[in-house]
Amino acid sequence: MKRLGSIFFFAAAIFGSPVNPVLAQEKGTVDLWLTKPDRSALFAQQPALSFTETAAAGPVIEVNEKQVYQPIDGFGFALTGGSAMHLVRMSADKRAALLKELFAYDEKNIGISYLRLSIGASDLNEKVFTYNDLPQGQTDPEMKKFDLGLDRADVIPVMKEILAINPKIKVLGSPWSPPEWMKTSFDARGGMLRPEYFGAYAKYLARYIKDMKAEGITIDAITVQNEPLHPGNNPSLLMPAPDQAIFIKQYLGPLFRAEEIKTKIIIYDHNADRPDYPISILDDPEARKYVDGSGFHLYGGTIDALSDVHNAHPDKNIYFTEQMVTERPNSQQLNIGSPVRRLIIGATRNWSRNVLEWNLAADPQNRPFTDRGGCPSCQGAVTIDKDLVTRNVAYYSVAHASKFVRPGSVRIASPEPENLPNVAFKTPDGKKVLIVCNAGQAAQVFAIRYQGKTAAATLERGAVATYVWK
Repeated sequence: MKRLGSIFFFAAAIFGSPVNPVLAQEKGTVDLWLTKPDRSALFAQQPALSFTETAAAGPVIEVNEKQVYQPIDGFGFALTGGSAMHLVRMSADKRAALLKELFAYDEKNIGISYLRLSIGASDLNEKVFTYNDLPQGQTDPEMKKFDLGLDRADVIPVMKEILAINPKIKVLGSPWSPPEWMKTSFDARGGMLRPEYFGAYAKYLARYIKDMKAEGITIDAITVQNEPLHPGNNPSLLMPAPDQAIFIKQYLGPLFRAEEIKTKIIIYDHNADRPDYPISILDDPEARKYVDGSGFHLYGGTIDALSDVHNAHPDKNIYFTEQMVTERPNSQQLNIGSPVRRLIIGATRNWSRNVLEWNLAADPQNRPFTDRGGCPSCQGAVTIDKDLVTRNVAYYSVAHASKFVRPGSVRIASPEPENLPNVAFKTPDGKKVLIVCNAGQAAQVFAIRYQGKTAAATLERGAVATYVWK
């Protein structure tokens, strides 16, 4: 077993296989998948560890499956319009191979289980659009002119290919802006939703869900507004918490209930520096009855703010909906520890049911992005240059969780020794998964303990490992 693992790892290093197949697990062994900052191992399977009765050196991470926290819905990325555009432009066979690698859950692939779509354009589209764009002075409150439009060229066909691979993938929709005629500014960038169009905007979001369903795409949840306190994106909208509460309790929630729309409503969808925003909405008894939970980004604040919201309203869910993860071009070092520690470990240890990174794909110049507020530094998890695919740090950070922590898993207890941030899960088939990052300044020897037995482990500085056992 160990000899075979070593041979396969050597071959993968030579031929550049992005993902190694899972070797058959022996009883009492711990499968190990490793990423090193020097790129000598990129989500590569290593020789297995063994549980023994013998004590091991170093700090101990004891995994306790009897202490259970939140269920897990999945890990993944935003499938922006730009991401879908690059995928559509690939040759059919290369696209099919890449989508299988990303979304198939089997021995050879990483099994992404959660996606975020923009409702209309995001700032990573070639152009700004909504599904009901009208000349200034015209309105359409009944959504008679609503059309999924430009999404039919890329997002929808790519989603259909993904669903053919993984029909159970969860999809979150997030709007960057309502149609300009609904806004105080009549501009895609900034402005606020005019009160007389609260009802029209609720119908707009409901139509999106129903029309996507007609295309075979189920929207599991929506956030009410991407980054409601950042009107500088193009597109964007300023939506203060009191407005979001009114919109939900008087318009969106009652409309979803009347039309029997089961899509979850997630509030906030912005940085961890303002937990007061979602808490204030959840404190409103009329608004909270329509709300499933709160979504967070981490461009500001600290990740433990998610626990503050959970503790204030423990009956409502927590989601991590966006974070840009990039590396410097041509860098010899892969800073894998940062996104795994902050997001994969940090968000789930603070009650998040998912982790979504931003975004799935871009070209070598990080295009496309909109003018007047798009993101020129937003690198994709994969870089697509025609049919050439490069896997980046976001790809590997999500792979360390998505391949093993399947939907329906639960987080279980594990302590965090100094410089060894980690998180543990129990999967639906009873496997235990432990993700560990060495955040210290030197290699670290430590022990994994489970049900009285111990496995000895070592991680180099800045390395990340996923350990899996039955």
